[in-house]
Amino acid sequence: MTGAAAPRGEPTCRLCGSQHLRTFLDLGATPPCELFLTADALDLPEVTYPLHVRVCERCLLVQLPPLIDPDETFTEYAYFSSYSTSWVEHAHRFVDDAAERLGLGPDSFVVEVASNDGYLLQHVVARGIPCLGIEPSVNVGAAAREKGVPTLTAFLGAETGARVRAEHGPADLVCLNNVYAHIPDVLGFTKGLRALVADDGWVSIEVQHLLTLVQRNQFDTVYHEHFQYYTVLTAQRALATGGLTVVDVELLDTHGGSIRLWARPDAVAGPPGPRVAEVLAAEKAAGLHTVDGHDGFAASVSAIRDDLVEFLIDARRAGATVVGYGAPGKGNTLLNYCGVRPDLLTYTVDRNPYKHGRFTPGTRIPIHEPDRIAKDRPAYVLVLPWNLREELTEQLAYVREWGGALVFPIPRLEIVR
Repeated sequence: MTGAAAPRGEPTCRLCGSQHLRTFLDLGATPPCELFLTADALDLPEVTYPLHVRVCERCLLVQLPPLIDPDETFTEYAYFSSYSTSWVEHAHRFVDDAAERLGLGPDSFVVEVASNDGYLLQHVVARGIPCLGIEPSVNVGAAAREKGVPTLTAFLGAETGARVRAEHGPADLVCLNNVYAHIPDVLGFTKGLRALVADDGWVSIEVQHLLTLVQRNQFDTVYHEHFQYYTVLTAQRALATGGLTVVDVELLDTHGGSIRLWARPDAVAGPPGPRVAEVLAAEKAAGLHTVDGHDGFAASVSAIRDDLVEFLIDARRAGATVVGYGAPGKGNTLLNYCGVRPDLLTYTVDRNPYKHGRFTPGTRIPIHEPDRIAKDRPAYVLVLPWNLREELTEQLAYVREWGGALVFPIPRLEIVR
């Protein structure tokens, strides 16, 4: 990531420079989704920013204006990847598969960009493979170093990439999970990737797929940290600006539906594999290779909001308590867009101790430790990190003991008893 946001003014596509952008989805205005409030801040004003997503009519990149400087969000960050057991396991599988696919060993070098608390590179370290994490957040980077993961506190740009390469040598593999959408300076960041990777190396990028976002009504993954939303087509165009070619793509279930892009420097890339053509064809069939094909998503989003609010109001009228599970960034988009306050959702819980005793931004819903649910025995538990459905359904199985039910708001309202 780079620390500089583009200047305010007329919306301009950050990829191709066009000023011909049109509305894709407008969710009003919300506070930054990871700026959880302390009790002392409850009587203070909160700054909100528009969540108005646009699509470029020229290159089709779906994007938010860069209203928030990443320095404001990522210097002290509330998200620790390791609190999701399934995500750590996913990272472990990736390391095992990548080591076999690329022949990584003690003479290799792996770099992860936005390495968070070492959730992935800890598995690289365990294999005896030299590695380095590049992580802008001071607090989560410190957690990674405590695990024995070498971590540089920095945003990635062309200069940082060149500096790391000069000091450590080129990387055989550069990997980045759920960060390519978080970049306001996508051109500088992509040049940084090319600076890091060896001339015959590989870049692996996991990012949410716009196709599944639309098909599964995942509007709550829209928040200010996500500056753009990719199809394989627009990801190809973005990576090409840094001299990288997409050679393979995998479809993943993570985060409700993601793509894993495998890219290489242009000179060694060769033609894309057959899976790239298959995913491009699916995107085209869904209309996402034309600007008009992006229309209509807003109506589906409104229907999700109406169903959730109606359920919460009916539960309150019936005297049934509804609490939340999780306090993810996506949950804060959902709660703010739907206008949910503590009168409809009494509190939520989270495994991350950083959030305990704090309040959700905008909606000011208190956050407690997970064992609060078993003590209070609510009628309903609204699962905000719905993308971890399998993992959390197992964790919350005890809710059945008192006849409680789980509620999943996305892709459509579902009550599971």
